[in-house]
Amino acid sequence: MMCFTNAQANDDNLVQQVHQFLYQETQTLGEEVVIDLSPPSPHLPDCINPEPFLPNANQAPLGRVSVGVRCGDGNRQVRYLQAQVDVIGNYVVAARDIERGTLITSEMLNERGGNLGELSAQALTSEEDIIGKIAQRPIRSGNAFLSHYLQAPHLIERGQRVTVIAQGPAFRVSREGEALENGALGERVRVRFGSREIMTARVTNEGVLVVDF
Repeated sequence: MMCFTNAQANDDNLVQQVHQFLYQETQTLGEEVVIDLSPPSPHLPDCINPEPFLPNANQAPLGRVSVGVRCGDGNRQVRYLQAQVDVIGNYVVAARDIERGTLITSEMLNERGGNLGELSAQALTSEEDIIGKIAQRPIRSGNAFLSHYLQAPHLIERGQRVTVIAQGPAFRVSREGEALENGALGERVRVRFGSREIMTARVTNEGVLVVDF
């Protein structure tokens, strides 16, 4: 009886830790959060000192999600729990039909309320992630914006003469080169100097890249 009680207590603690983790990850996304967490398998050993994490840290945990949990000394054991996460809040949709190649502005957006958990995992819910991007395909009025529908505008064009700034704690020098590929803000692109030397640099402005040392 004692073994059953300890096992039940460990499972309850695991579920509580994962539930709290998901709530912390989603509470800023909307007005109401509903989390339905599937119980851990009774056939698995106890999870000591559980540390939840998201396998895809770049994606908001909405809809049907998998949550990883590191267990035991040194977090050497890893298991996964399934959850349904529904968040009632606002998200952004197209206010009109948007053609491919259009630069997105605030006038093209509308706000709509609903269950964010029913959106595609690729849906962008914040205006900050949409305005200033370029539509890579037509977007119809009332549709949500998906991340692969949009692209940041190129500040560097392939074949363009660019300025590359090399900087460190005590120096800053610049030289001119030729971009070997297109690049948006923050992206890393290859630049050629002369006939042989090639360096990768980070796009910081129109026609300007930086290499940090």
